[in-house]
Amino acid sequence: MSDSQDEVRAYTVRLELVDEPGELLRALHPIADNGGNLLSIFHERGNMTPRGHIPVEVDLEATPERFEDIVEALQAENFNIIQAGAERYSEALTIVLSGHLVNTDLSHTLSHIQEATEATVTDLSLSAPEGTEDVSSARLRLATEAGNADSALAAVREIAAEKELTVVEPLTAGGDA
Repeated sequence: MSDSQDEVRAYTVRLELVDEPGELLRALHPIADNGGNLLSIFHERGNMTPRGHIPVEVDLEATPERFEDIVEALQAENFNIIQAGAERYSEALTIVLSGHLVNTDLSHTLSHIQEATEATVTDLSLSAPEGTEDVSSARLRLATEAGNADSALAAVREIAAEKELTVVEPLTAGGDA
């Protein structure tokens, strides 16, 4: 078997889609537009994720270069990619940020986290019981490749320190007791 960039290979892309008409079709456009050949689609409409999204698995054929273009196009369209080919976001961590999240630009904070880490924000829940001018908290779920959780958490700590936010970190597995 050759490792040629021209060789067509089979890939799997796992997505979580919003439960709205047209979302599946919208997700298929970047695949078709970038030369992917659909093999199968497994759309579990009755099996919602905890965030209320629909899990979808798409098997396709493409050259490695075209597959990279497909993944980039799906990301550009803001699809939640759980797995793409062999690269799977296999570690997840949930953290809570607390402080003046809205006043310090939550959108910028999220963008900064994604740029500074090899993680993606897969879920966000914001609570501002006293209004947006007061202290608020956000629960973030980050997905990262195996082995990158510690570096992602370190980057989140730095970003939080810059914005004077408190980080409530996930519990980690205990050592030898």
